[in-house]
Amino acid sequence: MIRTLVIGALFALLLGPATVLATVTALIAHAVGSSCATAISLDVADVPDVLITTTSDGSTVELNRTQLTHAATIIQAGSRIEGVGRDGILVALMAALTESSLRMLTNTSAYPHSTNYPNDGNGSDHDSLGLFQMRPATGWGTVAELMDPTYQAAAFFGGPTGPNHGSPRGLLDIPGWKALPKGAAAQEVEVSRYPHRYARFEPVAEQILATLTSPASGRPEATTAGTAPTVAPPEVTRTVHPLPAGTWSVSSEYGMRRHPVFGGWRMHTGIDMAAALGTPVLAAAAGRVVVAEHSGSSGNHIGILHTLAGQPVVSVYKHLREGGRLVAVGDAVKAGQVIGEVGSTGTSTGPHLHYEIRPGGFAEPASDPSSWLDAAPTDGEVNLDDVHRSEPPQPRCALQDVVQ
Repeated sequence: MIRTLVIGALFALLLGPATVLATVTALIAHAVGSSCATAISLDVADVPDVLITTTSDGSTVELNRTQLTHAATIIQAGSRIEGVGRDGILVALMAALTESSLRMLTNTSAYPHSTNYPNDGNGSDHDSLGLFQMRPATGWGTVAELMDPTYQAAAFFGGPTGPNHGSPRGLLDIPGWKALPKGAAAQEVEVSRYPHRYARFEPVAEQILATLTSPASGRPEATTAGTAPTVAPPEVTRTVHPLPAGTWSVSSEYGMRRHPVFGGWRMHTGIDMAAALGTPVLAAAAGRVVVAEHSGSSGNHIGILHTLAGQPVVSVYKHLREGGRLVAVGDAVKAGQVIGEVGSTGTSTGPHLHYEIRPGGFAEPASDPSSWLDAAPTDGEVNLDDVHRSEPPQPRCALQDVVQ
């Protein structure tokens, strides 16, 4: 099952963005007008498959080719609009990183037909859509328009050539925006309830812009976090259950459910396992830690990058208790190694582990982790083929079997 999901995700990852990028220039000319072509000179270089960088608070951000292609759309749009310049492009990238993680999001609750348009997943904030989470209800555009990344970029920049003519205000419609801190300028456009969250993405936006507008021969290394090289972990040959035997019970399965805190039906992207506060959390397979942070509804969480059939897969462990992250970004871990402790940080109703599997990378959509859970036999060893099978669950690993 995982093999199929990995291949499917990679097919969309590797083939989809090339098609999108090939049409960007023509679409931008339609959206922002030919008079913008002489604004600044920024040539977008080849879009890399992955970029790993860090926020101002040290959190790791991994961006895939699809996300970077959207970033390229924003850069090209801004470079053709007089008055935007480099700073304006950075503001837009910071806004899109914050609002959608540079993903084109549908909103099936408000607009079920939004899935008819090319997208990178579903969102659920009011009636917001797309890269910048713009709302049809507040006048940003129609569903069809807002599911077009080029239109969204043009609307965000606004100004005389913008599609909304100053209402709602784009960046160029805000007096004195260049004198504002970039995070504050993004907030002026987005009008978010959380105005301080944009600033942390400024170094990420800087790295994106440097990477995408540098010649390939002189481009900053596109697969690094800081200056440390990114090395693919060894192939997965063994998986274990992320909690010791006898310590847990499933409290919520993967799939649609009524949210226990916010209400309403939402997609649950992992499996929740209730366990006592402080229960050891184990690495599901050998790999390298790519995320170890506290943020938003996930609370304390860890992401571990694995290599499966030559392709990246990330296992994610959420809601760890305060002080319960026992590894750091860059650490190599073994299957069964204790990496954290069960907690209830973030949006949570009690101590539990939310466990996810994300084929393709941390920024990719999660898939059902059941096959990984079911592949952990009593002896702690697993054949690679067993990771992919969809058979009845095998007995879970005992703690002494998986921590060696």
